[in-house]
Parts: sequence; structure tokens; C-alpha cells
Amino acid sequence: MAFDADMTLERQSLRRRLLLWRIGAVVAFACGLLAISGRAVWHGHMPAREHIVRLHIDGVVGADTAKTLALIRKARTDPAVKGMLLDINTPGGAVTGGETLHDAVAEFARQKPVAVSMGSLAASAGYMIAVPAQRLFAHHSTLTGSIGVIMQSPDVSGLLDRVGVRVDQLVSGPMKGQPSVVQPLSPHGRQMLQGVVSDLYDMFVTMVAQGRHMPRERVLELADGRPYTGTQALSLGLVDQIGGEQEAKEWLIRTLHLSNNVDVEDMKPRSSFRLDWMRHLLGSVLGIVTESDRLDGLLRPGGDLDGAVAIWKP
Repeated sequence: MAFDADMTLERQSLRRRLLLWRIGAVVAFACGLLAISGRAVWHGHMPAREHIVRLHIDGVVGADTAKTLALIRKARTDPAVKGMLLDINTPGGAVTGGETLHDAVAEFARQKPVAVSMGSLAASAGYMIAVPAQRLFAHHSTLTGSIGVIMQSPDVSGLLDRVGVRVDQLVSGPMKGQPSVVQPLSPHGRQMLQGVVSDLYDMFVTMVAQGRHMPRERVLELADGRPYTGTQALSLGLVDQIGGEQEAKEWLIRTLHLSNNVDVEDMKPRSSFRLDWMRHLLGSVLGIVTESDRLDGLLRPGGDLDGAVAIWKP
């Protein structure tokens, strides 16, 4: 029995030592790799030579744009950065996210030229982000436009009545409980929320009119929420040219009188790469799975889209 106990204690000690060695090896490897990557990534050590930066706007636009805004501001104040190639491939998203990125791109464009390259989608809030740029490129098959705002809330009150569930809701004022999942939208609540949507829509229309140098009345004719193909958008004045990233880059080079082999540096947020990479590496080596790992794929696509959105919904 004593021999078995000694063997058990020895195994446990060996496991602890092995775990510490594995952790030490992973940390040493990670530190070395991060030190190398820190020199190569644009955010930390920008090259002193003249270059163009490229920013990708992909997927649904969320309301939290702080990291991207910091990148844009840093590029705007860097004298080595001569222009921006803005690659957009998004159906839109949160109005607040679209507004903040629109304003940041507009501020950049007032000092340095911006060329937009649209992917398969640059609709709604994606188009909002694009309009301050000096030149907009779209493919024939790109879906863009979709100028409008939507606010929606499910109403399950009918289902609750059917199963015999009643919900009492106490509010400080008649508009506080609008909209509600458990009660139908009241006429006054509908009028109030329509006013919110209309105000945000008015902001969107103003952005397009200013960015595209179009009469407001003309924008209102086009801004009924419908998407346009790149070909249609070109004929309507919503984009400037049919083409992709290469054509947008060539336009920037000609505009800035740069060399054809000028460097294009991708702008990437620092923390998201390093922290996510470290977390997944440690998890794979040590067998650690966090709650954020399990929920990441569920929450990331639209986790911060509460409220009004400017998004194209096929």
C-alpha cells in the first residue's frame, strides 16, 4: 500500500513538472514569434519610406470600431503614408459603426486620397463608409447602395396568449417600453420609433449627398433601400469606375505620382491578433477551452447590432 501511494505521488509530481516544461516552452516560443511579428506588422513599426496603407472592412459592421478608428488616425498622421486603399466587402451593420468609420475615412480623405475597392457587397453601412472616398471602384456584379435604415423587434405576445402566459410590464413612461417582445407596438410607440429611423435615414442621405457631390433630391430618389449592381451604380453616379483592387491601386499611384512598385502595407489591429493567437495556441497545447472560445462564433457575427442597423438583408 505504501509503495502504491509513493508511486501515485511520484506520477503526480512528474505530471506537474511536465506541465511546467510545456508551459515554459510555449511561452518562450510565443515570445520569440511575437517579437518577430511585432517588427513586421504595420501597427508597431511603420516603414519610413513612402507607402500606401490598405484597410479591409469585412463582414457585418459592428458598433465597436475603436481599434479600426485608431489605425485610421495613426495612418492619417504618419507622413510616410501617402494614401489609403479601402477594401470593402460587407452587407452593412450597425448605424453607429458605419457613422464612426465614415467620419474617420472622411477626415483621412480631407488630407490624403482614398480609393475604395468594393467586393461582392458594399451595401448600406458599407456604402456609408465608402462615400467619403475620392474614387469608388465596383465590379459589375457588386451589390452596393441599399441606402436606408431598419429597426425591428420580435413580438411573441400572440404566442404567449396561446400558451396562457401573461407578462406585466412596469415602465416609467409610455415610450419606455417600446418596442417590447412581449407586447404589441402601440401607435404612439410606432410613431416614435419611425421618427428615430427617419432621423438616422436623413443622416445617411446627407452623407451620400456630400460624399458623392449629388443634389439631395437626387439621392432621395435612389435611397429607397434597394441594392444596385456595380453597373447600375456607375450609371447612377453612386460609384466612379468599374474595377477592383488593382484598378484602385493604380488610380492612387497616378494621383500621388508614386512608383508602380510602391509598398502597400496592411493595417491590422494589434491586440486582436496577439491575444487571440496566444489564447488559441495555449488552448491547443494545454487542452484549455475557455467560455469565450465556445461563444465566439455565436456572438461575433452580430453580437453588437442592437438598435438601428443599416444592412442589406436578402
